[in-house]
Amino acid sequence: MGTECSMKFCGDKKYFCTVELTLQVIGGKWKPIIIHRLANEGTLRFSEVKRSIPNITQKMLTQQLRELEADGVVERTVYAQVPPKVEYSLTDLGQSVMPVIESLCHWGAGYEQWFAGQTVKQEAV
Repeated sequence: MGTECSMKFCGDKKYFCTVELTLQVIGGKWKPIIIHRLANEGTLRFSEVKRSIPNITQKMLTQQLRELEADGVVERTVYAQVPPKVEYSLTDLGQSVMPVIESLCHWGAGYEQWFAGQTVKQEAV
């Protein structure tokens, strides 16, 4: 008994399965890191997010934050003052993805240990 895949649409996203949709929303090199930082450090200004992820470019951070905001994961609050103040925080939807991000962190720690063990085995040969 096979499952039939058909093209689905969610806003501007096209996908065949919900894993694909999930990765379109939170996948990539930077989005999980941005989500993780906002979850652990709370509401941050742009410069604070940038400082907490040193190897992301300003252009890429801007793009990723805009995408996360458009997808309802991140909230952008602009304060009418001089100089302008903009803060970013996770929405409830963004908070709801934290178990997935925490699982990725846990898996990464296990992989790090496994890899270290492989390196030790190779050096012993």
